[in-house]
This record gives sequence, structure tokens and C-alpha cells, in this order.
Amino acid sequence: MTAAACGLTSGSPMVDDVEPGTIGRGDPLEGAKLTVTSKSFTEQLILGAMMGIAFEAAGAEVVDRTGIQGSIGSREAVVKGEADAGFEYTGTAWITYLGHSDPITDPREQWEAVKKEDAANGVTWLPPSRLDNTYALAMNQANHRRYRTDDLSEVAALSKSDPSAVTLCVEVEFANRADGLRGMEKRYGMDVPPRNITQMDTGIIYTQTAKGSCTYGEVFTTDGRIKSMNLVVMDDDKHFFPNYNAAPMINAKTLRKWPAIADVLDPITKKLDNAVAQELNAKVDVDGEDPHQVALDWLKQEGFVK
Repeated sequence: MTAAACGLTSGSPMVDDVEPGTIGRGDPLEGAKLTVTSKSFTEQLILGAMMGIAFEAAGAEVVDRTGIQGSIGSREAVVKGEADAGFEYTGTAWITYLGHSDPITDPREQWEAVKKEDAANGVTWLPPSRLDNTYALAMNQANHRRYRTDDLSEVAALSKSDPSAVTLCVEVEFANRADGLRGMEKRYGMDVPPRNITQMDTGIIYTQTAKGSCTYGEVFTTDGRIKSMNLVVMDDDKHFFPNYNAAPMINAKTLRKWPAIADVLDPITKKLDNAVAQELNAKVDVDGEDPHQVALDWLKQEGFVK
């Protein structure tokens, strides 16, 4: 795959005026020229900016090649050394990149398995965050008061006792993935008739669920619109959905040359969880702020950089 095929023909220098806070003291990355990549959705843009700003604070020159469409492009860039680092999700690596069909239930074991297997591809995974951007079903407050479901087993029970009550708004991809709707129905013993399932774009799902046009909408657990629209997320009580914990994915050659990367990123990764992600994602998706600025503001607020 060429750089052009990865969408990496262009990239711009990051030029943030930042100094070390609690990370990057002593300029451990001085002399490094590092390229940071990400996918194109909000959370990835924020995480990619965080990584690049952290590298800047530690003394590196950073090229910003965030915002690549799809999953494969940013991944391949790191594998081939066209980019040095990016945040990736353990479940995506295990299922999409490494080709496994069954996720590992324990989040730490899932990360360890990915780290071990991906080493053969010249990729090193640094320790994961608690941020777990996985699938879920959510409902509005009125429907929650009406149906009183709090987990997917209760949704399954409702689908049997009152079949017309369970209507779903989902993405096309979710409707057809083994780790999506079909697998969820099988694991929980749901049988939702096709007439009760409406496929639509991601953003519309949140607004339609908030309106109550469908009882349950497919959501991502770190999406800022869950909080802003006051939706109630159903617990995956049988742990069907894979763990999608965000972790730094580093080109192994780069990390051998600049081992301080791990120390620079680790404190930031440890601070990331779903509440932080929802808050930061909402600043972009709800309030219309710039992802890079959101990342910079948060890093300063937490004292990581000045």
C-alpha cells in the first residue's frame, strides 16, 4: 500500500506553543520527528491531537496526519512506518486487523492478546485506557420510565412479553455484523422482527432515540450525545460486545529509537475513561468546538502541558 492509498500524501506540522507540564520534562523526545495518525471521527481526532501535542511538549517535531477515512488507512500507516503512532481500539485490532471472530471478555486479557500477536506486524501496543468505545443500546427517559429496562436481558424479556415495544434504530453496519445486532439477538435470545428494525445514519439514531421514534437506538458508549440528550444506556450484562479500549499503537522501530514515548503517553492514557471521552466528544459534536483545541484545553486543564 502506498502513502497515497493510505491518504497520507499530505500532513501538516503541529505548531502548538506548549511546554512540559507533568509530562515531557527534560525534552526526552528532542530531535525526534514523529508523525501522528488517526481515523476521521471525533474521538479519534481528539485522541490523535492529544498524542501529537504530548510529543510536542516533550520536544519532538510532529507531523499531523490525523483524520484518515476508515480504519485500515491509519492502521496500515503505522504498520508500514508511514506514521509513527496513533490511538487504536483493542477490539478493532483483534477482530478487524488480526482476524479473530470471538472477542476476549476480560479487557486486560484482550489487550495482552492483541499486544502479543501484533508484535509480529512490527506494532507495539502501550498500556490501555479505561476508555471503552463499544456498542450499546440506549433509550430516552420517557421510555425508560415506561418499560423499566436497565440491561439487555431485560430488553430480551420485553421483546417476548410485548414484541411491539422493542423497536430498534441501528446503523447498516451494526445490523449486519456478527458482533452487532445478529450476534446480540442470538446471545440474549431476542427475536426482533425486521419490521421493528430501522436502519439509518449514526447521527440520526441519537435524535430519533431521543424523540422516542424508536424505543432503543444503537449508540457508542463514549459518544457525547448520550449525555447531552439524557439517554439511558442498557448494560451489556452478558458481556457480548467486544472491549474497544483505546491504547497507543506505536511502530516498533520508532519506539525502539524513542523509548521515552511510553513515559510521555502513559499518564494521559491512564486518565482517559468513558466519562472523559463523553465530555470531550460532546464539546465537538454538540457544542461545535474544534477537536484539536478540545484536546489542547484538556491537556492544559489536567496539567499535562502548559
